[in-house]
Amino acid sequence: MLERAIGVIDSGVGGITVVLELMRQLPHEQLIYLGDTKRCPYGPRKETQVIQFTWEMVNFLLQKNIKALVVACNTATAFALPQLQKKLPIPVVGVVQPGARAAIKSTKNNQVGVIGTEGTIRSQAYVQALKKINAQIDIQSLACPEFVPMIEKGHIAGEKIENIVETSLKPLKTSIQMDTLILGCTHYPLIKRTIQKVMGHDVTLVSSSEETARETSTILDVHHLLYEGIRTPQHTFYTTGDLKQFENILTTIFEQEYVEQIHRYDIHKIDLTKQSHHI
Repeated sequence: MLERAIGVIDSGVGGITVVLELMRQLPHEQLIYLGDTKRCPYGPRKETQVIQFTWEMVNFLLQKNIKALVVACNTATAFALPQLQKKLPIPVVGVVQPGARAAIKSTKNNQVGVIGTEGTIRSQAYVQALKKINAQIDIQSLACPEFVPMIEKGHIAGEKIENIVETSLKPLKTSIQMDTLILGCTHYPLIKRTIQKVMGHDVTLVSSSEETARETSTILDVHHLLYEGIRTPQHTFYTTGDLKQFENILTTIFEQEYVEQIHRYDIHKIDLTKQSHHI
């Protein structure tokens, strides 16, 4: 049981930022990652479609006998997390609550910005999570639909990227005097340097990756699921889209280390009305 892997899902490559933090905090745990790059981005999609796609990814990882699931996609967390936690017999961790908690810790003036996909912003998931912790928080949310497609193509630096980020974030810079900005999409840390340059160094950028990994560790400990031995885990990465493009992005992030463990997976459509969701 303890030797089993932790499953991580995302709409594309963004969840790799969570994987990196899980590797750092839980160096002996094995990870299986599935990025639905073929159908990315999830942000513009309807809630029912996001839930459908999320369950299709989860079904694949359940076949791998995972011991816990990390939903490393803000849109999927916003729409599908309660259902996953209710129906799955394993611990399920999302990225919204950890990100909100990190922002509350960071802000000094209770002025917080949130950027994310259209779906995440539309869901009001971060607003609800922040207000639940501190009702006095002043929140400004902004959808940045251009970011994810850009990052999925491997475009994460350069003058063109900076111009897109500058244009996208302009409404946020002129609205409130925020001291904290939540990167409400796991893709966004991959362009964190550019976002920081555009927003200025007086604004603290909060990524949910570190807090999500910490919460995963705590939940595994509570459920007595932490691997207690010493091993060099074999991590595996799957993509539903272009394998070469996925490899190129992972190589940029990991510098060849995990290139041998990358595979393509053709997602199987499922009928949610007939699913029992048991391991």
